[in-house]
Amino acid sequence: MKEETNYSELVQFLGDKFDKIDERFEGLEGMFRDLQTSVDTYAKRADAYFQEVVMLSHKVERHERWLQQIADKLGIKLEI
Repeated sequence: MKEETNYSELVQFLGDKFDKIDERFEGLEGMFRDLQTSVDTYAKRADAYFQEVVMLSHKVERHERWLQQIADKLGIKLEI
């Protein structure tokens, strides 16, 4: 007569292992959400900063052009 194999212990063992893995993933999900929020916030701030830098750069270029025009009209040579 062939012995019946009882897999209940194996099933219980694997079930416990998967439950622990599920708990770890749930914890990581919250951490990932927080990380994603932080990255999004930083990206928005960086975008605003770079836009401001571009605007300031254009403003400086405009002022340099005006100063050069004033110097030309007054006959002053500006050195770089």
